[in-house]
Amino acid sequence: MFDTAGWVAAAFLIGTLAMVLASIVGRLVPTLTLACADAYAGYCMAAAAFLALPVTLRRGEHIRVTLVLQRLPASARRRVEIAVHVVGLFLAAALAWFSVRLVWQSRAFYDISTGLDATPLWIPQLGMAAGTLLLTLALLVQLAEHVRGHVPTPDAGDEPARIE
Repeated sequence: MFDTAGWVAAAFLIGTLAMVLASIVGRLVPTLTLACADAYAGYCMAAAAFLALPVTLRRGEHIRVTLVLQRLPASARRRVEIAVHVVGLFLAAALAWFSVRLVWQSRAFYDISTGLDATPLWIPQLGMAAGTLLLTLALLVQLAEHVRGHVPTPDAGDEPARIE
């Protein structure tokens, strides 16, 4: 599931490239101008960023400051990892809650973009909501692994390694 989100994020990056290229072509050939290209490039970039969060977490690619963790004994390191994951889970869940709420409110109030395209804003906001929900799930999975004594290895993705 998290890998699928990564592939969808990659597709949105390609969409960003397509919109930027459309904008460039539109500036070179004014008859081919796509007025909404800049807005859609932004929508695609935001969706790509949020949908990439869970797969990046599961693969151990997020930047982590391990200066303190490296100096702790294994039992203390495990407790700190659990505490950090609980805090991260709380923050991700709050972000997911408010992201989903924003999508719901944008749809309920018929919120549209201010550009010429008048895009219903709940559509591009879905990428953020889905990404934050999946990030919350990924953090929950990692927290459960830490509680059980497993830690995901950086290159293994969803396959945890046992720590003694």
